[in-house]
Amino acid sequence: MRLEDLLAGVWARRVRVALAALLLFAAGAAVVLAWPRSFVAEAVVAPAETTGIATSTLLSPAPTIGGLLDQRPTGNFAVYLGALRSAEAAAMLAAETDILQRLTGQRAARPGAAIRAWLGLRSEADLDDLRAWLERRLSVTQTLGGVTWTLALAHPDREAALDLLRRLHGFAESKVRADLEQLARRRVAALEARLNRESDLYIRQSLYELLAQSQRAGVVAAADEAVAARLVSAPSVGIRPSLPNRPLLLLLLLVAAPMAAVALVGAGVLAGPTRRRLPLRAMPEPAE
Repeated sequence: MRLEDLLAGVWARRVRVALAALLLFAAGAAVVLAWPRSFVAEAVVAPAETTGIATSTLLSPAPTIGGLLDQRPTGNFAVYLGALRSAEAAAMLAAETDILQRLTGQRAARPGAAIRAWLGLRSEADLDDLRAWLERRLSVTQTLGGVTWTLALAHPDREAALDLLRRLHGFAESKVRADLEQLARRRVAALEARLNRESDLYIRQSLYELLAQSQRAGVVAAADEAVAARLVSAPSVGIRPSLPNRPLLLLLLLVAAPMAAVALVGAGVLAGPTRRRLPLRAMPEPAE
């Protein structure tokens, strides 16, 4: 079928296109308006390595040019980001909050809860479910052209969203600090044990320098307020729920519904019977 015939067929069925677009928009809008909304708690953090008196700058040499140009998280900040969704973080939330009970209640309220009960499947949420929930609900986004990162956690309850984000940030920061302090203590103990056995004067001098560096690392890790992520904007949450973004979804639906209606009607035109009008030809006169 030629394009002109297809467009003519769609135009001839323009009333159907309008009705189909209206029905699609109404169905999509009903789903969007009925979708449960969540509050989003956000915090803006920056790697502590970006400050001049950061813990990493006091414990290690200055980064190279390649490290400055690389925007990927490194050092203590990379450990901090990994700890936000770790199994230890999920265990901390399960022990200190009622998040598992909330997840169990949400699962029981779903339409498939009766089917799960009939099949004898597990209905109580566990740590694996909590880690999967963190993967879906916690987002970590880097600011374009900057060194700051935005942490966002979505939750149906406003106070719970803010509390969970604060707990996750505190846990990840404390984990990095504890690892640094433990590493410094192990180094100090190993160096002191070696000094007690070493009798060579030159080697003892080198060991004393290493011991001083390790002791300084322990002091810095214990004294610095932020060893991995420095808070640029403290965790906060909006007054109204913001997820999903209903105005944006409705606007996209307003554009997508007419396009889908035209595609459906066009497919019907292509699949329908075609009538081709053959041109009339002059009948040859019978030979005498």
